[in-house]
Amino acid sequence: MRPILMKGHERPLTFLKYNRDGDLLFSCAKDHNPTVWFADNGERLGTYRGHNGAVWSCDISRDSTRLITGSADQTAKLWDVRSGTPLFTFNFDSPARSVDFAIGDKLAVITTDPFMGLTSAIHIKRIASDPDDQVGESVLILKGPQGRINRAVWGPLNKTIISCGEDSVVRIWDSATGKLLKESDKEDGHKKPITSLSKSTDGSHFLTGSLDKSAKLWDTRTLKLIKTYVTERPVNAVAMSPLLNHVVLGGGQDASSVTTTDHRAGKFEAKFYDKILTEEIGGVKGHFGPINALAFNPDGKSFSSGGEDGYVRLHHFDPDYFNIKI
Repeated sequence: MRPILMKGHERPLTFLKYNRDGDLLFSCAKDHNPTVWFADNGERLGTYRGHNGAVWSCDISRDSTRLITGSADQTAKLWDVRSGTPLFTFNFDSPARSVDFAIGDKLAVITTDPFMGLTSAIHIKRIASDPDDQVGESVLILKGPQGRINRAVWGPLNKTIISCGEDSVVRIWDSATGKLLKESDKEDGHKKPITSLSKSTDGSHFLTGSLDKSAKLWDTRTLKLIKTYVTERPVNAVAMSPLLNHVVLGGGQDASSVTTTDHRAGKFEAKFYDKILTEEIGGVKGHFGPINALAFNPDGKSFSSGGEDGYVRLHHFDPDYFNIKI
């Protein structure tokens, strides 16, 4: 499995996302320019220029025509995927962290960071089908969690919003009323900040990764803990195979403490676990710094990882990967 190295970012990667067809890969980094690549050969298609700060996350509409990005420049932007032109800018009073389109792309959830005395918040925005009709007002704003909300995504049928972040609690909110419906159990839950969240293809369960060196699999409706995957280092990114019962965890120490440890060339690896047996089945080495982003192609035949080293590594699985037996 020879990786394709994609060098397009000057700064550490923050987020990776495939479109629904799996032919395009979108990458966000701290260098202000989200980038789109061909997902089969890693060729760069173009960049989306307009942000003035690190871009923390992105999402693509189902028909791959619209891109939404959330940035430290206190805005979230809607883009025309094909031309790269910014269509609309949502302005906030603090950095925008997580963005996620609802099913049907008529709504988006955007989280904003705590900043200058403001608490973190989850904003629900209406997305107009015609950019000329787009307005900036929020349909609903949810507040409550302490610290940064690192990820907020839509639950089944857009009825709920699942959020997680620095206070290490997973919460499920009613997306119509803004009421808090469920919180993860203190005993079962993560012990340190949650860095990442990834939903299964059917939305029935989701995976969270945390600095407590573990990832946990939860039931979306009941918020019951299903599985825990234990690893040796903090987890910055998680992904689930849409094809096989595999989960991938990526991480490493925080960027600031990397220099203090002896890590020889390319020792940071994405670790594969059996989803059901929670046992490690292998790893893919190669990054020269912690892995900050992971994504599976919707066909399950390739995955990509983005690192603190500024590279995106695209891996197409060898045939023997599909026959791994434990």
